[in-house]
Amino acid sequence: MSAIPRLFVSAILKSSVPVRLEDDASKYLMRVMRLSQGDQLRVFNGRDGEWLCELAAPEGKVAIIVPVEQMREQAAADGPYLTLLFAPVKKAETDFIVQKATELGVQAIQPVATQFTQTRTVRLDRFNKIALEAAEQTERLDLPEISDLVALDDALAGLREGAALIFCDEAGEDESKPWGGSVGRASAALSVMEALKGRDAAILIGPEGGFSPDERHFLRSRAETFPISLGPRILRAETAAVSALTLWQAVCGDWA
Repeated sequence: MSAIPRLFVSAILKSSVPVRLEDDASKYLMRVMRLSQGDQLRVFNGRDGEWLCELAAPEGKVAIIVPVEQMREQAAADGPYLTLLFAPVKKAETDFIVQKATELGVQAIQPVATQFTQTRTVRLDRFNKIALEAAEQTERLDLPEISDLVALDDALAGLREGAALIFCDEAGEDESKPWGGSVGRASAALSVMEALKGRDAAILIGPEGGFSPDERHFLRSRAETFPISLGPRILRAETAAVSALTLWQAVCGDWA
């Protein structure tokens, strides 16, 4: 990994065409990183690849960069398209989910409202900032698409045609036992994912308290839904998200 600072911009990147940076980026380069005219940085915008740029003379407090050389082309997405559907939890844990999903290469992040979802307000500006910083740090050339909170039904209706829904379901069917006992438990995650190689997928993570019986029945009866178990322990929502995404990337995604 290069030690040269790396930055996302929304502007078009072309050789020798100056780019005026926004306030936050200007402050970061000139005040935090203390870069000066002639210093180099790497820049990407999710469309034009990654460019080596030089810092030009600033215009007051506005930093100006000039693209010098394209370092990486913007390649087409490698492998299936992956979406994360998750019910927002507490603020810190939700931020963690967005950050780690970006680091793990998710292309789309969709918060969903379920019957047991306690947090019904999401801040897209905050989520986008977290994802941007994670993309800068992890050498991604793009940013995930992050959507506003929608009902579970609407989120499922918005999935790509033919996408497999991987439903993280830790409950059993025996209502007399904690978490439903062992009857009706989902199959092990790896065995399910092995059969989904090459397919676009969405991973669904529930809220604290899991899904309601009605939601579980609906999901299990839905076509192209594949319940999975993440082991014998009940995981926190943020742990389940990272675990499921990691397994999918290792079996079906760009780790394979």
